[in-house]
Amino acid sequence: MTRSFRSALALAPAAWLAGCAMSSPSPSPAPSAASSSAPTAELMKWPDLLGRQRPEPTASITYGEHQLQRVDVWVPAGPGPHPTVLMVHGGCWQTEIADRRIMNWVADDLRRRGMAVWNIDYRGVDREGGGYPGTFLDAAAAADALRTHAAAYKLDITPLVATGHSAGGHLALWLAARPRLPAASPLRTADPIRIDSVVSLGGLPDLEEAARPPGSGCGTEVVARLTGGRFEDTSVPRLGPLGVDQVLINGMQDRIIPTAYAEGYAAPMRAKGDKVRVRMIDRTGHVELIAPETAAWAATVEEIERALGRR
Repeated sequence: MTRSFRSALALAPAAWLAGCAMSSPSPSPAPSAASSSAPTAELMKWPDLLGRQRPEPTASITYGEHQLQRVDVWVPAGPGPHPTVLMVHGGCWQTEIADRRIMNWVADDLRRRGMAVWNIDYRGVDREGGGYPGTFLDAAAAADALRTHAAAYKLDITPLVATGHSAGGHLALWLAARPRLPAASPLRTADPIRIDSVVSLGGLPDLEEAARPPGSGCGTEVVARLTGGRFEDTSVPRLGPLGVDQVLINGMQDRIIPTAYAEGYAAPMRAKGDKVRVRMIDRTGHVELIAPETAAWAATVEEIERALGRR
């Protein structure tokens, strides 16, 4: 267990901890240095978000036998059909650090705005069956289950926008890239759900870059555990062009994900023909990206609504 994880548990309110039956979300370990035009003291810390009363989803469904093979469904009021967002949590691909419930506050915000959310979970690299290929196959199965349940919850999945935070930003982009997987890849499945656009929040889409020292706040070892050294079907740039609109939203003071990762991914993907935009948000670290009152989340809502044709 990392020092930062222990610190987060010590700071989190007892009421919040009592409400977590599974491993509790926490800050990512060993933050790396990044640009800092705003004082660190002004940035949000994880207890600022995790200490709040946690909203609850409309329903939960299972897509497998493991307790992490679950999806929370957030359905707005009204008869529907409801525009839908596929959401993927981060946590350095490690269940010990975070599960899907770290996204509850922003999922609830989208629900209040009239959008449904399909918030998926998956086995992290630190769980039996996780890593390669399990983490990827879980994310794929959870995403594809949306088609199975869309009618029951009156979810409109055309168009479908995916959004993910941190490691979830990588997985959201990877889910959009599934039609481009090599034919011989163990990660390839028939008829993947179509994703029309992706909004990545402080993501790590280029796993080869994240695997190079000094790496990110997630560390280089976890990327090795996630990929097993196979980048041809796990790192998104290897699968480009994706043929979907992509927006990367990053905090200029993010100490977990290097700010250079965004344009470092975007530039070569644009060269391949993809439409990729980068939005750098000042006075923003890693937590602000999934806190509903922040400028970063306002930018995310704007991009999601634009992708869904609501703007």
